[in-house]
Amino acid sequence: MQALPVPSLLNDYLPLVIFVGVSAFIGLALLIAPFAIAYSKPDPEKLSAYECGFNAFDDARMKFDVRFYLVAILFIIFDLEVAFLFPWAVAFGELGWYGFWSMMVFLGVLTVGFVYEWRKGALEWD
Repeated sequence: MQALPVPSLLNDYLPLVIFVGVSAFIGLALLIAPFAIAYSKPDPEKLSAYECGFNAFDDARMKFDVRFYLVAILFIIFDLEVAFLFPWAVAFGELGWYGFWSMMVFLGVLTVGFVYEWRKGALEWD
């Protein structure tokens, strides 16, 4: 008995269909496995509220110290700086003076944010 010829289009997409099928199987297995395998006998200690290394001691709607927000701003400043400096440094030779001065303006804006953080005392934890 002779095998039927498979159309070229189906032949081209067969690896993709297999990949999607295997990926879906692994994804579903990883989603279902914790419910089937995990040990689940919660005790009062496991169900208690816990935040930042100690038990919750106040209302969740209380005011936070401004230093937490300043640290978040500081993280964003340095994260953005690193995220933009590496591609800029790689393409520095092709950018010319316009690319140089646009990055200097960007770094100037970040420096203003850093000075603001510094003056607010976000870098000092007492």
